[in-house]
Amino acid sequence: MELIQNTADLSAYLAADEVIDHHHPLVRETAARLARESVDSYAYARSAFEFVRDEIPHSQDSGDLRVTWRASDVLEQRTGICYAKAHALAALLRAEDIPTALCYQKFDEVHGLVAVRFNGAWHRQDPRGNKPGVSARFSLDGERLAFTPDPEFNEVDYPVLYAEPHPVVLSALKAAPDRPHLWQTLPTAL
Repeated sequence: MELIQNTADLSAYLAADEVIDHHHPLVRETAARLARESVDSYAYARSAFEFVRDEIPHSQDSGDLRVTWRASDVLEQRTGICYAKAHALAALLRAEDIPTALCYQKFDEVHGLVAVRFNGAWHRQDPRGNKPGVSARFSLDGERLAFTPDPEFNEVDYPVLYAEPHPVVLSALKAAPDRPHLWQTLPTAL
């Protein structure tokens, strides 16, 4: 699948905003700690991915009812669904000047992940969190995502790479008072 930037301006994939708030002290502090332990940008990207995947539980898996959407809140509260975890990973990567996009897949609901840019190409990564039957890994050599869409069931890999969260996704996150409510309002398409 050919991934398509929704903006040609690569600097948009380094920007901070309300959601991917990589200027926030907690994001900067976490990024600095991970960077100190990494020999280069590839190692840093892998470390940031593994940190978000493994150290921030997916709230559905852990039973946490809180809904987070801002990267700094995900890091502070140590919880989030796929979208929130993607926002946190994007912030950590952008904090170290690694262009990072948000991208999506469609199953019963829309699933969120990221794409990182290395060596002139985009590479999708899924920090959702592993569990029995789900084994996502950081890879620049072939995708190792949590899920693979099956077109026979109308499942889709959306090719668009967004510099900011998709408005439908962000609206659902912001409007949800808790995860059970969010589960009733998750987007089913973009």
